[in-house]
Amino acid sequence: MPANPDPRPTLATPDDDPYLWLEEVEGPRALAWVAAQNAATLARLADARFEADRAAVKAILDRPDKLPFVSRRGGLLYNFWQDAAHPRGLWRRTTEASFRTEAPDWEILLDLDALAAAEGEDWVFKGVRAQPGAGETALLSLSRGGGDATVLREFHLARREFLADGFRLPEAKSDVAWLDADTLLLASAWGEGMATASGYARTVRRWARGTDPAAAPVIFACPPEHMAVGASVDREAGGQVTFIDLRSFYERRLHLGDGSGPRQALDLPADAEPSWQRGWLAVRLRTPWTIGGATHPADAVLGLRLDAFLAGGRDVVRLFTPAPRRALQYMHWCDGRLILAVLDELRPAYQVLTPRDGQGESQGEGEGEGPWAAAALPGLPEIGTASLWPLDAAREESDGTLMLMVQDPVTPPSLQRTDTDLAAPVLLKRAPAVFDAAGLVVTRHEAVSSDGERIPYVQTGPAGPPDGDAPGHLTGYGGFRVASMPYYQSIQGKLWLERGGTTVLAHIRGGGEFGTAWHEAGRRERKYLSHDDFAAVAADLVRRGVTRPGRIAAEGGSNGGLLIANMLVRYPERFGALFCTIPLIDMRRYSKLLAGASWIAEYGDPDAPEDWEFLQRVSAYHRAEAGRRYPPILLATTRRDDRVHPGHARKMAAKLQALGYPALFHEPAAGGHGYGKDNDEVARFAALGSAFLRRAIGWEAAGPARPEA
Repeated sequence: MPANPDPRPTLATPDDDPYLWLEEVEGPRALAWVAAQNAATLARLADARFEADRAAVKAILDRPDKLPFVSRRGGLLYNFWQDAAHPRGLWRRTTEASFRTEAPDWEILLDLDALAAAEGEDWVFKGVRAQPGAGETALLSLSRGGGDATVLREFHLARREFLADGFRLPEAKSDVAWLDADTLLLASAWGEGMATASGYARTVRRWARGTDPAAAPVIFACPPEHMAVGASVDREAGGQVTFIDLRSFYERRLHLGDGSGPRQALDLPADAEPSWQRGWLAVRLRTPWTIGGATHPADAVLGLRLDAFLAGGRDVVRLFTPAPRRALQYMHWCDGRLILAVLDELRPAYQVLTPRDGQGESQGEGEGEGPWAAAALPGLPEIGTASLWPLDAAREESDGTLMLMVQDPVTPPSLQRTDTDLAAPVLLKRAPAVFDAAGLVVTRHEAVSSDGERIPYVQTGPAGPPDGDAPGHLTGYGGFRVASMPYYQSIQGKLWLERGGTTVLAHIRGGGEFGTAWHEAGRRERKYLSHDDFAAVAADLVRRGVTRPGRIAAEGGSNGGLLIANMLVRYPERFGALFCTIPLIDMRRYSKLLAGASWIAEYGDPDAPEDWEFLQRVSAYHRAEAGRRYPPILLATTRRDDRVHPGHARKMAAKLQALGYPALFHEPAAGGHGYGKDNDEVARFAALGSAFLRRAIGWEAAGPARPEA
């Protein structure tokens, strides 16, 4: 391990931080430290078996028969594709008839590899905003190295080239909406005074073709302490514009207006989530709301006519009623119908609700005779996932076509087509099996956490009685109301399951698996409980005789990286190895780094003494101390992560090494808030982590080094 240039091991006070220099992302001293760390980590781990694993994962990600995900615009299906020959990717399109064949005939619109080579830029494709209807152009978002900040450039679809005199915007965190063919609504942090404290757009500007975006008039703005603003255009409502002021991660204020600015605010609770189409409004509640003489619980969905609500009407219909372990995950509209995605005891369920004028009530539980008739999608897995979404990118173009994808940890995803009438799904494509799942079973279990709460988890591994020594790979997230779901395990299947290991997905609090109450139980001053939950799952694997602590390898990223860092300092005795990726760790300074201020609603404000009282409990950077028996840990981040600052992982590794622990560190130069900008980088990141974990738990001895290492 390279010597640390600043070996002071302790933080006398929360703000006594000897490693602040590692927050200088491109600082010469910091980059020299990173280079030395990378070299030491690769020398330890990058042997011939690592190279074989990297090649195997890359082959999976590059397979020519993997699923091509498409969206429809103007009757054509668009797709972004990466493979071995096109590592940066191709933006392409085809007809629906051709897509149904085994070898569709794709028209290449843009070759990102050729563009990057021609311009000498590390371009990563970040999405498209196409002109509405039969428009000839689209705005492409291109990132340097995979960060969230992008440049915007207008692209002509028929000529397949960027417009020299088209819309262009320098690198920033931006979003746009087409008001018409020659006017954009620009929500961007680019420009002096245009960013919030979180680094997102503070204003919406009306930007006319051929004009300087810096001079575009501001038509909507929020205070700098709010999270962000944005705008969208409803073409089914004659071009009505919705302006959104995101006050925090869970609070918003919506205004209706036009291209000149807002006209009327929606009188809704700040934490409610509204959505509407063709004159019908649906509102998802986060906290109870009394309206029309009745109180509706958190996580309920209410429906009524939008014009009636704007005129003061409050006669709502409850469309969805939650239960303790039955919660809405999301909702969206398609061809005038409302689609509800539900988890019922972790089983996926979908309802399609059809609004119609009339009186009466419908709870959305089955075929109704009231104003909202309901139907359910049958045949979904007991343990697994199902995703249902509109095929058309633009709502006004939709004919009701829906795409359905179904999978579980050992069953590859299938891509199917149905519609809002829930016609029998038609299989379009099936992903190939990429690892040998013979003899594997998927089961669900429950652990008991520190306060007695039951914590579900999904286990995938060999059938038959456990031997108490299974190499276990445990992962979880537990934050931001995001549900962790048991998807097909293509990478862990190849690197872990196929070799006889066992994988475990923990549904810990802080996530959205069981609705707002489940999230609230792991938010702010209760964040420590989500970490207790994860540790309880590890203990339950031992209690059930599946494995022992030294054989449990745990991995998590982003908010899950905060989780893993806390396993190191709070529950070290329960794990054999930890892989902590793109992590949040320093909870004293997180709100001052990049997008950190936007997460105060999730974690708390470290500058408020009352919040720091509970935040320091989960600030692993401050809790790490000498003399403990910590399990081996690999901390990994990416230099181009402009969401969670790479300084978190850097500083934690430096402190642990100064305290005498053999912590490893890895930081590739690109990747953004992820594991790489292309399949090769993703494969390297995954293979490195897997090699570290397998060796650290004694499942695999170190092999011969590569000649170049």
